[in-house]
Amino acid sequence: MTHRPIDDPTASRRSFLRASGAVGLGAVALGAGASQAFADDSQGQGSQGNEGEAKRQTGTRPPVRTGTALDRLPHPLVVAHRGASGYRPEETLGAYELALELGADVIEQDLVPTKDGHLVVRHENNIAETTDVADHKEFAARRTTKTVDGTAITGWFTEDFTLAELRTLRAKERLPLQRQRNTLYDGRWAVPTFREVVEFANKRSRTLGRDVWLYVETKHPSYFRSIGLPLEERLADELRRGGLAGRNGRAILQSFEPSSLQRLAKLVDNPRIQLLSAAGTQPYDFVLAGDKRTVADLVTKDGLRWIASFAHGIGPTTQLIAPVDATGKLQPSTTLVPDAHAAGLLLHPYTVRNENSFLPTDFRKGTDPAAYGDAIGWARHLYEQGVDGFFTDNTDTSLLARADFWASRGVS
Repeated sequence: MTHRPIDDPTASRRSFLRASGAVGLGAVALGAGASQAFADDSQGQGSQGNEGEAKRQTGTRPPVRTGTALDRLPHPLVVAHRGASGYRPEETLGAYELALELGADVIEQDLVPTKDGHLVVRHENNIAETTDVADHKEFAARRTTKTVDGTAITGWFTEDFTLAELRTLRAKERLPLQRQRNTLYDGRWAVPTFREVVEFANKRSRTLGRDVWLYVETKHPSYFRSIGLPLEERLADELRRGGLAGRNGRAILQSFEPSSLQRLAKLVDNPRIQLLSAAGTQPYDFVLAGDKRTVADLVTKDGLRWIASFAHGIGPTTQLIAPVDATGKLQPSTTLVPDAHAAGLLLHPYTVRNENSFLPTDFRKGTDPAAYGDAIGWARHLYEQGVDGFFTDNTDTSLLARADFWASRGVS
């Protein structure tokens, strides 16, 4: 790997974005105008005839309406994947703050529980890679091996720690080889609770003068239910407590397990997104129930209609939309986007990142896997497939791509 000087490019990145017209500090500059265009188009639909249809085709409003507050957000969405995780250790208040400063529409959280039932924000319940727990001699004996969703994993697990114990740990960069600059911030932030993130979002909504949305995933919900720490009820309680529950609440709910979304649908009426992994995999609740369907079955027209019975959209891997061959070269796009839209589902694929190692070979630059490739071109390609937004580790580059996409469609 090629090492680069450690610095903080945030200020120059903000200046570049402002100069490019893609984002204003702390808010999506184009987003406000586009949101109004969506509202105007929706209100005028039926009276504008061909003009209204032309607006719809150019992307001035989403092809699917959910009947929730989600419809009022810019389209396509820029979802900060665990915050600005391309620039700060993921799922920290620092990563969320930077994502909002760069102009993200939504910030994402993964939820796992503590031993005493608090919801904390971590990529996985195994915190060996995302905290400094290995440096704490007092917790050395808690290193263990567990089977989670059928896979044996060794490390330290949130469900073995009380919240007070977790608060003694500090977050660190999960991908230090790809993101050596991010290690500058190792130890700077604590592991936040979901309640703290909700309070942060509510406060920033007031100070920014715009709604700060959350995109919340239940991680390994069947596993946690099996050990007496169910996620859905706790999540619903926190959403109600923070004023984010319901069709007008500022939270989108997501899970890889359909049964988790179905449970949530009975508790709160927030928009719900079914996450979909590789085609040959199965949601783990399917494995437990003996359901033989795979993701490949769920992305058929029948499978999408089934998902539409309990969810408002899907969050597929980008390969389910824009597949690559064994060398990483792009292949012809699938029909998933039009098929999902025909079923009344939004599409928010994951995850767009700047580094070469995460890009199709068509968009890589040079041979250093940690160097930046043409991430703007890759993001623009996804927008042109008709997606309704996507998860990104690099808010700024995705916003620039969206600005290009809007400009190409005549949206000002």
